[in-house]
Amino acid sequence: MVLENRIKDLREDNDLTQQQVADKIGITQRKYSYIETGVQPLTDEILVKLSKVYNVSIDYLLKQTDRKERC
Repeated sequence: MVLENRIKDLREDNDLTQQQVADKIGITQRKYSYIETGVQPLTDEILVKLSKVYNVSIDYLLKQTDRKERC
């Protein structure tokens, strides 16, 4: 799914491992991997945390916009 590609691209653009992101948002690396590959859906809580880690809007994460800026 395209949504997961955006999350993976953000992680790679920031030179982070799955483990590093998982640690930042308080989940296991396995769970993060499942989110990144689309096996496990994103929760509102995870969306908010990822938005903060990458300093992008939730709309950007959800591919509702191509503007990264958070309001």
